[in-house]
Amino acid sequence: MTPRRRRTPFLFGVLLITLSIIWAVFVSRPTVLAIASPFDRLESALLDARYASFGPIAPSPDVVVVAIDDATLDEVRDRFPDNRLLLAGVIRQIAAAAPKVLGLDVLLADTGDPEIDRQLAAALSQTDAVIAAAGRFPDDLGAADPSRPGRVIRPQDGFLRVATSGLVNLSTDAGGTPRYLPILFRTSQGLEPAFALHIASKFNSASPTIETTNLALGSKMIPLDVGLNMPLRLAGPTGTIPTYSARDLLSGQIKEELAGKAVILGFTATAFGDRFPNPFDENVPGAEIIATAVSQILGAPSLRRDAVTRRVDAAAGIALAVLTTFLVIVLPLSVGIPLAVAGLAVWMGVVWYAFSIGIWLSGSIPLVCAIVTILTGASWRYFGERRSAARGAQALAALKQFQSPALAEMIANDPAFLKHPTEQRLSVFFVDLSSFTNLSEKLGPAGTQDLLKQFHQLTARTIEANGGIVLNFMGDGALAIFGMTTQASRGADDAMQAAFGLVQDIERLGPDLAQGQYVGCRIGLHHGDVILSRLGGDQHHQVSVAGDTVNLASRLLEITKEEGATIAATDAVLSIATHNAEPAPAFVKPVAVRGRESDALVHFWT
Repeated sequence: MTPRRRRTPFLFGVLLITLSIIWAVFVSRPTVLAIASPFDRLESALLDARYASFGPIAPSPDVVVVAIDDATLDEVRDRFPDNRLLLAGVIRQIAAAAPKVLGLDVLLADTGDPEIDRQLAAALSQTDAVIAAAGRFPDDLGAADPSRPGRVIRPQDGFLRVATSGLVNLSTDAGGTPRYLPILFRTSQGLEPAFALHIASKFNSASPTIETTNLALGSKMIPLDVGLNMPLRLAGPTGTIPTYSARDLLSGQIKEELAGKAVILGFTATAFGDRFPNPFDENVPGAEIIATAVSQILGAPSLRRDAVTRRVDAAAGIALAVLTTFLVIVLPLSVGIPLAVAGLAVWMGVVWYAFSIGIWLSGSIPLVCAIVTILTGASWRYFGERRSAARGAQALAALKQFQSPALAEMIANDPAFLKHPTEQRLSVFFVDLSSFTNLSEKLGPAGTQDLLKQFHQLTARTIEANGGIVLNFMGDGALAIFGMTTQASRGADDAMQAAFGLVQDIERLGPDLAQGQYVGCRIGLHHGDVILSRLGGDQHHQVSVAGDTVNLASRLLEITKEEGATIAATDAVLSIATHNAEPAPAFVKPVAVRGRESDALVHFWT
């Protein structure tokens, strides 16, 4: 292979690895910058799969939900025809139970009946209460900063005189599942804490300390993501946070369960209040999501996703892209692809395990980086190998035009074939046309060329059909060997069969090509040890066979002419053949061979 051809796969490999790095950077960049990514939906699906793998978690025992549900509205509508009047009654019962803080997940922004609003404000004054406010964002939520609402819908001033308020907004993914709680909101009134943080602060009677990466509340330390967003560790399906119906509370059945708790009060009845899907339930009341956030701040399991984990995600994506590309383009595909997939599976196992200990690593980044690079590298290898196979097939087809097909296959499968001379026991087969000089004189150059072409084709076809290998064509003759790929006895049988068939085939050439002249041949066969080797220079080789066996087989051509025979085979051939020669030889006799001291026992066919 030339230096340029050796360099081409290397350069393509470097190019693929470079492209895989660029791809990984493109995929991971939005995550590192904490901006929207085309793969956010995939990440949400993989995150939900992790939730499903590990199941619900135990919430903080300090948080409960009081729900104004369908049963409540059905039974107390006559007593409380106005929803704010109902709220006042429920809040008075909650206050009587002595909770530490009440979070009212209801917007009290509209002006109501003055007397009813007065009763509601009086009920709120009986406990330490936080009322929900809500930020309004532009219609293009994808471009909105969840901590910068365009405007804020606040409770009426009469309620704010007896309670505080906090923004209740959550950050959801494209499917509507809550993923983050913004801790602080930047409004026209400055920095305002979230509704859930307000409740937790009042419960602990402590002011929060907010840093770039952490929220500290008393002895609790909660990790924060970029932009002071708290990743939500969703607890479970509806009812995971202890939930009590306001109907039971109004009937006086619930008291002790609320004492000393952080109580979240909200509407859960059909057509009232917000509802969200989560990995465990398709319809979770907003009050329970808020309660989950409060529970997390108060000590329930949290979820860490921050600048550090995002950089780990990017590093893992780049490393997997490079590793999988390298494995696929360097190793055989049957090995490289399983190893690349195994490497991806190992990292995905790390991602799954990290979630079990509260660390949110990206599942989408390594998956997208690795799968794309595996497919790209495998496609490049596959089509490259197909092109190489096609070139190899073309080269082999060309080689078969100059070598026996069986010999060409051996050379193609093993370039080092016969690099060193090899001794082997074979049957050696020589054939030439009889009276060729006389024939060529009568046929002329063109006729002689046609005759030789037909003779060579018949010889190659007959010898190869019987398992032999033609090593060389020599004008009106040919040299072949049998037994190179079979047992010695089978080679002897094949050589005899080829000799009988070739004699008959060549005799048929006379009427068609020799202007009615008889066309015959002489064949010499001997079996014994030979030396197989390559002959030639560094850039051109020819497979050759040498030794006394070859010399004797060649001399038999002269002997057949002297004896008036067509085929001459030594006893060495007949003695190892497993089948008797058909037809039987015309005669058998020892003959003197020029250049040999001892006679050879030869079988002759005329």
